[in-house]
Amino acid sequence: MKYKELTEEEKEVIENKGTEKPFTGKYWDHFKKGKYFCKKCGAVLYRSKDKFKSSCGWPSFDDEVKGAVKRVADADGVRTEIICANCGAHLGHVFEGENLTNKNVRHCVNSLSLEFKPDAEC
Repeated sequence: MKYKELTEEEKEVIENKGTEKPFTGKYWDHFKKGKYFCKKCGAVLYRSKDKFKSSCGWPSFDDEVKGAVKRVADADGVRTEIICANCGAHLGHVFEGENLTNKNVRHCVNSLSLEFKPDAEC
């Protein structure tokens, strides 16, 4: 499979499991209608209808496209990492029990792991 060329900053997050600084990513406060794709492989991951304002500084979603995101135990033994099910790119972490939405789940995703396309282009 051919992957997109990543910048050094994108590689740090996507391949080395880094985290961008809060409130700096281009999608943390972005609420246009469309879909969010994996920056590395282009697989569709999230829909704008599932994005919500969590005020945490990163894009937050309470649902993913079915089968698009895989959950794995984080190396710290406490959190749950989320990765692209297609290519394994690091997306961020998932949290449950915060009562921020009716689904009671928050996918906290790095903007650098995503690429947004408006509905008209999908």
